[in-house]
Amino acid sequence: MKIASLGEDAVVAALTRGLPPGTNVILGVGDDCAVIGGARDRVWHLLKTDCVVEGVHFEKKEEPARIGWKALCRAVSDIAAMGGVPRHALITVAVARDVEMAWLRGLYAGLRKAARRFGVGIVGGETSRSPGPAFISVALTGEVERARCVTRGGGRAGDFLYVTGRLGGSLAGKHLDFTPRLAEARWLTGNFRIRAMMDISDGLAADLPRLARASGCSFGISEEKIPRNRGCSVAQALGDGEDFELLFAVRPDAAARIEAEWRAKFPRLPLTRVGALTRGGVRAEQKPKHCGFDHFA
Repeated sequence: MKIASLGEDAVVAALTRGLPPGTNVILGVGDDCAVIGGARDRVWHLLKTDCVVEGVHFEKKEEPARIGWKALCRAVSDIAAMGGVPRHALITVAVARDVEMAWLRGLYAGLRKAARRFGVGIVGGETSRSPGPAFISVALTGEVERARCVTRGGGRAGDFLYVTGRLGGSLAGKHLDFTPRLAEARWLTGNFRIRAMMDISDGLAADLPRLARASGCSFGISEEKIPRNRGCSVAQALGDGEDFELLFAVRPDAAARIEAEWRAKFPRLPLTRVGALTRGGVRAEQKPKHCGFDHFA
């Protein structure tokens, strides 16, 4: 059986089934980060890996500093989605022997810029030769207070669904210049009870069903309400992916306050209610018709 016939979620489920969880694992496979710690610890540790591959996540012609920024910021975005703060990173780079040293220096300039912006220490890693495309992998640690840790699985039927920023247009270059919503996520978890949250990396059409499924719910959205970048269609906003905005669920009685206080705190960044979680499980025919990004589809 070819993995293209399964899709990314099914491949991951098959590979991770039965893996040894280890000790002190609060949350393992299936969320934006793994969460490690004791049930009564005040602070939990977050673990995340991510990678960018030439020809998949970036093109060879792109400015290397933008590639480095993206490589680290993808992982920072996942830490943000758990309500945490990033701490230390290990960087693995594999390139062909004929790559110019100037390209690697540029890549690390972007990594350093992102690290300084978000308080990350780059403490090691690995270099290797690649017989083909360049490959940059980031292993990132983080921390989150137990009381502020948010997973994909805490939503309840009736919760309102919100999206930060605007969606779509990543293929025009936005995917190399995005800003992880770290400050926004910390503000949200510090001031409200966010029931479920994740970052939108594969597109709202792919990621919303994941959050709903993890929460044991179905969902309903109003496609006309989805916030779009200028020039983007609804289909692009749902399916382009690599938006790295936050998708989260809150109780309906928190809606008025969260919307008002968000406007005061982040006046230049939209916050849009796009729908709600509903009873029942996610059905295949209920998913948005624009399916989002799948590595193996």
